[in-house]
Amino acid sequence: MTDKQLKAEVEAWLAANWRGTATHKESFGRDPRAEWLAKVRDAGWAVPRWPSDFYGRGLADEQARIVERAFAAVGAPGAGQDRSNLWANTALAHATPAFRREIVPQLLAGEVGMCLLYSEPGAGSDLAAIRTRADKVDGGWRVSGQKVWTSGAQIADYGMLIARTDWDVPKHRGISFFFLPMKQPGVEVRPLRQITDEAHFNEVFIDNAFVPEDNLLGPLNGGWGVLQTALAYERSVMGDAARGPRSGAAGPKGDHALIGLAREAGKLDDPVIRQQLAQTIAWRVLNRLNTQRAKAELQQGTSSSIMSLGKLAMSRILHEEARVRTLLLGAESLLEGAEHPRAEDANFLTLNAYFTSIGGGTDQIQRNIIGERVLGLPKEPEVDRTIPFREVRAG
Repeated sequence: MTDKQLKAEVEAWLAANWRGTATHKESFGRDPRAEWLAKVRDAGWAVPRWPSDFYGRGLADEQARIVERAFAAVGAPGAGQDRSNLWANTALAHATPAFRREIVPQLLAGEVGMCLLYSEPGAGSDLAAIRTRADKVDGGWRVSGQKVWTSGAQIADYGMLIARTDWDVPKHRGISFFFLPMKQPGVEVRPLRQITDEAHFNEVFIDNAFVPEDNLLGPLNGGWGVLQTALAYERSVMGDAARGPRSGAAGPKGDHALIGLAREAGKLDDPVIRQQLAQTIAWRVLNRLNTQRAKAELQQGTSSSIMSLGKLAMSRILHEEARVRTLLLGAESLLEGAEHPRAEDANFLTLNAYFTSIGGGTDQIQRNIIGERVLGLPKEPEVDRTIPFREVRAG
């Protein structure tokens, strides 16, 4: 199929099926967004790079982007999940055939809620130090331990879980990767209050919860490799975009927001301010180009160290944009509340920027990855990397 034929086909399909919103119940039924996403999936537009026997069309990246641009032009969601849906991509690459057939269609249609069960109170930046355990029983595993900083755990149907299944090998080699059913006895979710006075994150306490045998992704004790695939997709999403102002106030968006704020503050002609605006906008443009490069290198089931560049760049961009907002507002930034939306936005963005500096691997960890895997610098020394994990001292 030529590019022109593909463009005509996807535009004709959208003209026949898209009603302008995925939340219009009269058009789509009881769960309108899921119904729309299911239609996109079944038509092969959700994951056009995937093979045709698994909801895709086997398109090359260049043609898949034609599909994504057509959806974006009319504001329709659902396309391009083969680049952005970390849950489905991880399951397609590593799930057992039976579980893959069951879970992937649901993930593409947004019919199941998901969360990440990676970090622990004693294993954040060093994820290989996890102590949540999964012990083999008849038909699956029994899991016990504690996870932290888990977004969406209170509504999730499954959690992508890493747990230790072998304590007698070095720490990276005794970890397995599971889809843990969240709505069962033995799984308790407690919200964590953030500095922004929200509670998007949770602690998850797991006490003898059951995970079926088919829910193991990848080989037993080979979960570290599966985790790298999942982390690459997570960092890809975090490098692409980040949360904007909380107030929802109308006005310019994206790169134009800072320019508009500088104009309102009467500082747009200040050469120092103009230089700082140009710097933050340039970083955004550079990050978009880098993310495109990383995704071009990312093949199904693999990871790309270049994703760390995008994730680290987005962290720097968010902190810098918040700083410039505060600089533009001056003393006004000391105000707060709904009656002061500009100050409220500046302060919220300043505080919320730390989420991106921590989630998905801290800025320091991203710099290690870039140094070791992109630049080829010597690795950080790890005295416990080669000894059985059972012998590793707990801090």
